[in-house]
Amino acid sequence: MSAKQKYVAGLVQTACSPSPGENLQRAAARAEEAAQRGAEVICLPELFRSQYFCQREDAALFDLAEPVPGPTTETLGKVAQARGVVIVAPLFERRAPGVYHNSAAVIDASGEVVGLYRKMHIPDDPAYYEKFYFTPGDLGFRAFDTRVGRIATLICWDQWYPEGARLAALQGPSILFYPTAIGWHPAEKEQFGAAQRDAWRTIQRGHAIANGVYVAAVNRVGFEKPAVAGAGLEFWGSSFISDPFGVVLAEASADREEILLAEIDLGRIEDVRRNWPFLRDRRVDAYAGITNRFLDEEPWRKKN
Repeated sequence: MSAKQKYVAGLVQTACSPSPGENLQRAAARAEEAAQRGAEVICLPELFRSQYFCQREDAALFDLAEPVPGPTTETLGKVAQARGVVIVAPLFERRAPGVYHNSAAVIDASGEVVGLYRKMHIPDDPAYYEKFYFTPGDLGFRAFDTRVGRIATLICWDQWYPEGARLAALQGPSILFYPTAIGWHPAEKEQFGAAQRDAWRTIQRGHAIANGVYVAAVNRVGFEKPAVAGAGLEFWGSSFISDPFGVVLAEASADREEILLAEIDLGRIEDVRRNWPFLRDRRVDAYAGITNRFLDEEPWRKKN
């Protein structure tokens, strides 16, 4: 499949209500709006069909999961087919009884699912109890051929790992999408909030620079406290699209629903990689240690 030399990427930054049906219909409407405004590939936030339920551990919440194909892919597949656009649709995947994933389906302009990514890095932090719900992904870091060309997607916690970005980028996508659900713990915002958001933005711009690809991060907004216990989370929005040298082409606010658009230009990728040939100069013969957890020497092997 030949890639378009230029196309428009759209990000849907949205708030999420307690109603999965309402969230799905709103997402479909916003995807329609993005397409009307010129978007040719559209990405929604992580787990957009519900509020961020991982703030607590509750087995009853597995009922939120759905198969692929299922309600999300069917609803957004109709939008993709009607508008001739590609949609990255994050969802809570029910693979089998007791086996669930945090996933993203890639829906081509035909309305068909042409790829599935399952989140590889699963966090376990206060109010982000994802290890209770999600089996780590087993499909690897992948890129998918679509009507606009080859694209890749990773999910939220994956965005902190250069290894995932590199392995996806080496498969030739023009853009890495990072659907996200990230926010502040209310007690931490005043002291750490600005630094946390800056680190999140910086690491992803670094992936763009190191790999010479566009990077698009799409987050939700709003305060969510779906559990009786707990302080809740304030999602910081700030969705953005970066070019292959880390230049931010478009950025959303921290607290409003928005549709973000930016042009993806394969010529820009070519130009950046010719002048900053990081992929050319990689020492692929010297990276064997990257597969180790840590390169410490066992104490009993140390020489006196």
